[in-house]
This record gives sequence, structure tokens and C-alpha cells, in this order.
Amino acid sequence: MKAVKASDLRTRTPDELNDQLEALGKEIFNLRFQRASGQLENTSRFRQVRRQIACIKTVVGARTRGEAVAAPVPVAAPARARRTRAKARS
Repeated sequence: MKAVKASDLRTRTPDELNDQLEALGKEIFNLRFQRASGQLENTSRFRQVRRQIACIKTVVGARTRGEAVAAPVPVAAPARARRTRAKARS
């Protein structure tokens, strides 16, 4: 399964999202069994599946609250005053 983009998830119906969430839940369950029995080869798949589940739950939760989910806007850190030697002595 390839990575899912949030913009793609927003276009899907709630039934499709629930079906995909259920499929990912089964996949992570199988990955846990593979890890416990020592058969898991692609350990990075855990992280991918967990993040996909989180993304789907975010979109579903926002829909239930009636919010529009937008991409986060980066905020620049405020500039801090520099202390020079002259200011430090006084």
C-alpha cells in the first residue's frame, strides 16, 4: 500500500474512509504477529500504517466537528534581541 495524501482523503466518502481504516487496522494487527514470530522483514511499515491511520482519523474527526482541514501554516519564530557586550555590562 502506498502513502495516502490528506487531500485524497478529503475527497473520499465516510464509508470509504471507514473501510480503509478497518483494512489498515487488520494490517497493523498482522504486522504485530509477524514481529512477534520473527517473520517481519519491513519494520518501517509499522510507522507508515500508524501515520495513515492517524491521517484518516484526523480527516474523519474534522468532518464530524464540521471543520475544514487545511495544511498547517508555518510560523516564523520571533526575533529575539541580541545582547552585545556593551549592554551586558550595564
